[in-house]
Amino acid sequence: MNILVYGINYTPELTGIGKYTGEMGAWLAKKGHKVDVIAAMPYYPEWSKKEGYKGRWWFKETIAGASVHRCPLYVPKKVTGVRRMIHEFSFLLSSGFFWIAFLFKKYDIIFTPYPPLIIGFWPWFYKTFHPKTKWVFHIQDLQVDAARELGLIKNKKMLNALEKLELFWLRKCDIVSSISEGMRDRIFLKGIDKAKYVMLANWAETDIIKPLSLSESMRKELSIPLTSKVILYSGNLGEKQGVELLIDVAAAFKSQPDILFVIAGEGASKIRLIEYATKINIDNVLFLPLQAYNKLAQFLACADIHIVIQKKSAADLVLPSKFMSILSAGGVALVTAEAGTSLHTMITDHSLAYICEAENKTALFESINTILKNDPSELKRSARTFAEKYLSIDGILNSFMQKVS
Repeated sequence: MNILVYGINYTPELTGIGKYTGEMGAWLAKKGHKVDVIAAMPYYPEWSKKEGYKGRWWFKETIAGASVHRCPLYVPKKVTGVRRMIHEFSFLLSSGFFWIAFLFKKYDIIFTPYPPLIIGFWPWFYKTFHPKTKWVFHIQDLQVDAARELGLIKNKKMLNALEKLELFWLRKCDIVSSISEGMRDRIFLKGIDKAKYVMLANWAETDIIKPLSLSESMRKELSIPLTSKVILYSGNLGEKQGVELLIDVAAAFKSQPDILFVIAGEGASKIRLIEYATKINIDNVLFLPLQAYNKLAQFLACADIHIVIQKKSAADLVLPSKFMSILSAGGVALVTAEAGTSLHTMITDHSLAYICEAENKTALFESINTILKNDPSELKRSARTFAEKYLSIDGILNSFMQKVS
């Protein structure tokens, strides 16, 4: 089949939507499909264009068999609501350079990962000329719902306008997909026909992310003693996560020098988090950049406990993708998940991780203490077994393509 992937984020971005969209593009190309991609210059989660892409305009490159058409865009140094909107609209406009030419090509499927919300315009326009092409609107993050419930956008008229636009795309596309049951239920509440919905859960590359021993980990490379107890948060550092709570918990462990908190990642809140740790004068927090994907298994093996944290208001609006890699690595995770959410149900049904209340410093502190005293062997086996059975990229994408083809 001829498949067009249109999204702002793509490989070589290491986290979030770019990671999964890039892996999907590579998988489709490996299966013999002709894959074209229209994407921005890689910039996420650092919010800075990566080396090799700075100062470039429109060009084409080949990544893992997919033809990737790169577009310039505005990337703000400081992310605000207004600047983010300009950032997304700059991609909408610049990507038109390729879309004008692609209007004369025939595709069997157009796949658009959302957010950003503007991602629906060009596929909708394309389908006026090619009505038989299937348009898949794939939801990784309910962006408008999150903006409302996290208070990121307070203007009610703007929120209402954005909700109407989102609903317009959901109705106009042929297939709606999302990564969790909680998102699916929210989509149905918007009045979307259940018959057009297909689940596309996030996966783990279980043949790459495997359980490793402490001696095989990156601890020596990072100068972390093997005797230390490492509490690791790895991933995006944004508003939805509320990672500042973890710094408060680290402060409560100051008197225990064998316990080290490692925060690895990039994002709009990273500078603020570093400044906060400095302000409260703690030295048991190590900030690291995102680690290369080819070292991810070794890096994850450094942790005694993996922290998967998010704010209460983000429940079922996003599903932390890092959790899939932790499970694949056979890691011991402590997750802030609210009862009734997809994440909570998934964990409790399969005994995959420890759970504590979101935004509760005392609960997080006590949970870490409890976990450090327990034998993690059974939980590690459950995590890895679940990943092998339910999270393999081949199983998930083969099932998805059978349903949408």
